[in-house]
Amino acid sequence: MRRDGQGRPALAVRATAAVTVLATAVLAATTAGCTRDGPGSRRGATPTPAPAVSRDFRPGATGLGDPYFADHGNGGYDVASYDLKLRYNPGTDRLDGTATVTATATADLSRFNLDFERLTVMAVTVDGAPAEWSWAQGELTVTPARGLPAGGQFRVEVTYGGVPQAFGRPGLSGTGFLHTADGALALGEPESATAWFPANDHPQDKATYAIAVTVPAGLTAVSNGVPEGSATEAGWTTFRWAERVPMASYLATLAIGRFRVTEGVHRGKPVYTAVATSLPAGAADRAMARTTEVADFLEGRFGPYPFEAYGGVVHNERRIGFALETQSRPIYSPAFFDRGGDGTWVVAHELAHQWFGDSVSVRHWKDIWLNEGFATYAQWLWTEHQGASTVQETFDREYESASAEVWQTPPGNPGASRMFSGSVYRRGAMTLHALRRAVGDEAFFRTLQTWAAERRNGNGEVADFIALAERVSGRPLRPLFDAWLFGTTRPARP
Repeated sequence: MRRDGQGRPALAVRATAAVTVLATAVLAATTAGCTRDGPGSRRGATPTPAPAVSRDFRPGATGLGDPYFADHGNGGYDVASYDLKLRYNPGTDRLDGTATVTATATADLSRFNLDFERLTVMAVTVDGAPAEWSWAQGELTVTPARGLPAGGQFRVEVTYGGVPQAFGRPGLSGTGFLHTADGALALGEPESATAWFPANDHPQDKATYAIAVTVPAGLTAVSNGVPEGSATEAGWTTFRWAERVPMASYLATLAIGRFRVTEGVHRGKPVYTAVATSLPAGAADRAMARTTEVADFLEGRFGPYPFEAYGGVVHNERRIGFALETQSRPIYSPAFFDRGGDGTWVVAHELAHQWFGDSVSVRHWKDIWLNEGFATYAQWLWTEHQGASTVQETFDREYESASAEVWQTPPGNPGASRMFSGSVYRRGAMTLHALRRAVGDEAFFRTLQTWAAERRNGNGEVADFIALAERVSGRPLRPLFDAWLFGTTRPARP
């Protein structure tokens, strides 16, 4: 979740690289001398065509056709895993990396694209052989020495380096890769990964991750999943992380700096929390200490916790005023713990996303209600559990105080520029309470648990959830969802 109490403009659609249809021949590998044909581009010598074959190798699509961000992601292949080996020097703000991407071709590919921003590519290989490549406007186009047949696995390795940057789009200066006072932060939604590694950058293509980050000794590098230890040599420390449950690329994170680290085990799974040492010990530390308590509460409502580790990171970068559900280890702004109270409501929100957004991800970004409406409702449930406002009291307050904009923006398809508007959060949560009132507690929570179980590690869209709610409850619910999710006036109070 990007949350700062305000709607945030969506990303501008990136221009795609021009696509040239290649001849329908398999290209023979070559490692002959390279020539440069422009900034950020290196090409091998022209491959020698092999004898014609029956396969029709064609370029993969430069986008997945998302209704809001048509050029996000790429077609023609499915990623299984990312293996990232990174070295970051805060003194020079330089990041050097090698990304090994293992994927399966879903079509006969003559070339394919990876989403990647700004860093300089030094070399690309496919299955160990040098590949031609070019970069333009966020698209790294890779032409392997041979066509990649559908159904076959291939491995692309990209070596790169440079000074990574935050995305310079209006309203999004706090996303991407940010240099901080003592290190760096990489996070953001709906995209951020491409600021620090090449990816198929759309939630439809989830993958596992192995991440090794080398930083100056004395600093800590935190990422997703299970901590696999660290080792120091010659003044540098390498931290290793493994996220073995498939993850959408925007959920990958990197936090480098000086932290108060707390480690433990809960229900046989590692717990790893980190709070910036530049923050005074206090509310943030106490909130992180309750991470597993909150997760257990949510597990009782939504079903088994879906990942192999627990945790969270509280940074001290004041440019970032939101929290984000980075998988297994959410990132929190210190602002949430400066406001009084214990701050655990935001922990409940981000941990709820582990079910709704991370384990079950949106099929398209227009389905963002499935993330934010559900997580907001979870914080209402937690607030009630804490003995404060009941869910009904919170609903009543939101219903009466919501602005005209909330009712005019349909959370079921808010538009790219309103993805993170108050309607998606507030009216989104009200929609779930209206459903609960209509079908009763048993059918309501069974619907949420069934959604999380049946689509675990996958994707879903709003129409799928509506169909499930009707199936579980045995009732026609389309009029309710039409009014609460897609209408542009305030629905009747349930």
